[in-house]
Amino acid sequence: MANHKNCPNPFQSFPFKTRKANLYYIATASILCTLFYFLGIWQHSGAPSAISSSGFSQFPCTISRAAPSFSPHNTTSANVVLDFSAHHRAEDLIPTGAVEAAQDPHFPPCDPKFSEHTPCEDVQRSLRFDRQRLVYRERHCPGQGERLKCRIPAPHGYRVPFRWPESRDKAWFANVPHKELTVEKKKQNWVRYEGDRFVFPGGGTMFSNGADAYIDDLGKMIDLKGGSIRTAIDTGCGVASWGAYLLSRDILTVSFAPRDTHEAQVQFALERGVPALIGVLASKRLPYPSRAFDMAHCSRCLIPWGQYDGAYLMEVDRVLRPGGYWILSGPPINWERHWKGWERTADDLKAEQDAIESIARSLCWKKLKQKGDIAIWRKPTNHVHCKRNRKVFKFPPFCPAQDPDKAWYTQMETCLTPLPEVSDIKDIAGGELAKWPERLTAVPPRIASGNLGVTAETFKENTGLWSSRVSYYKSLDHQLAQRGRYRNLLDMNADLGGFAAALVDDPVWIMNVVPVEANASTLGAIYERGLIGTYQSWCEAMSTYPRTYDFIHADSIFTLYKGRCEMDDILLEMDRILRPEGGIIFRDDVDILVKIKSMIDGMQYESRIIDHERGPHEREKILLAYKQYWTAPAPKEATKTVSQ
Repeated sequence: MANHKNCPNPFQSFPFKTRKANLYYIATASILCTLFYFLGIWQHSGAPSAISSSGFSQFPCTISRAAPSFSPHNTTSANVVLDFSAHHRAEDLIPTGAVEAAQDPHFPPCDPKFSEHTPCEDVQRSLRFDRQRLVYRERHCPGQGERLKCRIPAPHGYRVPFRWPESRDKAWFANVPHKELTVEKKKQNWVRYEGDRFVFPGGGTMFSNGADAYIDDLGKMIDLKGGSIRTAIDTGCGVASWGAYLLSRDILTVSFAPRDTHEAQVQFALERGVPALIGVLASKRLPYPSRAFDMAHCSRCLIPWGQYDGAYLMEVDRVLRPGGYWILSGPPINWERHWKGWERTADDLKAEQDAIESIARSLCWKKLKQKGDIAIWRKPTNHVHCKRNRKVFKFPPFCPAQDPDKAWYTQMETCLTPLPEVSDIKDIAGGELAKWPERLTAVPPRIASGNLGVTAETFKENTGLWSSRVSYYKSLDHQLAQRGRYRNLLDMNADLGGFAAALVDDPVWIMNVVPVEANASTLGAIYERGLIGTYQSWCEAMSTYPRTYDFIHADSIFTLYKGRCEMDDILLEMDRILRPEGGIIFRDDVDILVKIKSMIDGMQYESRIIDHERGPHEREKILLAYKQYWTAPAPKEATKTVSQ
């Protein structure tokens, strides 16, 4: 038998124990893992390339996207760039056909003869309507088959308007190429033509010493400085010098005049950076709520106040707030001195003033003062006394139960709009308004009373919400953030006026539109905040000239009008009233914004979709759009342009 005592034991010759082996393996694996991890980082450390979209150099930020570089002939890992960027962007949702359609000239430029086209105040269409009470100068919009499906061009040579406040006194001739008023109103100093521009000296028919001096005279008769007067309306405004010079006194005026033989008077006002609309006192109510304005003004406005049973003064009464003022200068005031120069008989002028005085008394107005060529009346703060004196003044009666704020194609009535009831003769009907600027953030009486279904807390939250939203907008749109770049702004769906309130410290004015299709009629509350606005249906054109606004804010407009009217009609109207190089911010559901983007990219806009301020998981997105500069061709080239 073999002897095994001297044979070596294989287990005894193993250099270390099992426990030590485990520690060795763990340490080795850790070192190798770490080594290969850093090796992988080093191999893939190349930065992804940035892809810039052409035409977006004016945007304040750069869009960077990772681009994978795969090749069918080279599949090694060293040539693969790991791509962690999002591939499901809003732009990717656009169907291929929609992208191709957007590149087609679906909305070509209109003929240059339409450069001042106002669809609902078209001169030729107006001739079809009754001239009685100037009905033919009211809104008469084209039918679906009559609407232009083209983009309104700016006149050849159009230039970006002067910046405010310089624009108050100057406008480029090329932007409003009409010299008629410089001749017709030469002696009244409305406007002068000098070289390549118009100059506005601040004169007017009754402003012999200029609008500023005229307003100073008014300030000696009523308090224009204390903040109790914030909103005003100027009927038959001319070139809106009265409203222009009130702005320095923190008084915001809506100026209006018809599109008539005084060519382009409202257009001049808008070029000056002054709020204005095309409008006329005729057979329909003005498109403003009741109790809207602190002051109404007529300076030789040629409105027949004493005719039609006083209907026009009754309409002024409807839109004046309790305690508001009506100012009348020019015929027939001070007729004893001016009747020969006015080329009317003394008896005729006296009869006209007597009729105005009688109507004012029947409305329970009090005549405060008549000094020189100016007379001022004041509306009562409530109707306690007025109801009692109906025993004396049988006419006009109080209007029957109705909505006094309803004012979109609403027939004017010869009755007195009743003020809200009060519990004490000293109370102000509808609630007392705070003085400006506290009025802006104070809870409006219409909200405090519960009439709108909005609580005071909701109103305050809404104000804060829009303050943060506007800050976000400014971080996206450097032109909105740049003071003075924009002047005339439009909010197409203003709700409670939060967007305008957030911009109150900027040198801008905002026309706050409350669509008649909106769930709540909030325009009265907007006026109670010391802001201005109008009613509008966006299924129709706005009563303004082309190129009115520098910037448009469209919050949920296309959701509101879905199924009501065509998207392209609304977009063409927005394009008509927006100036070249103007901006738009759309806020809406992402699917709607994708459709809008596919259309406006074919209308000479540059646009991009951006996430909601709360982040990418919100369906509501923001679309920034900038209108490119383009004009009608030079007259000698116009015949070569194919457009209708």
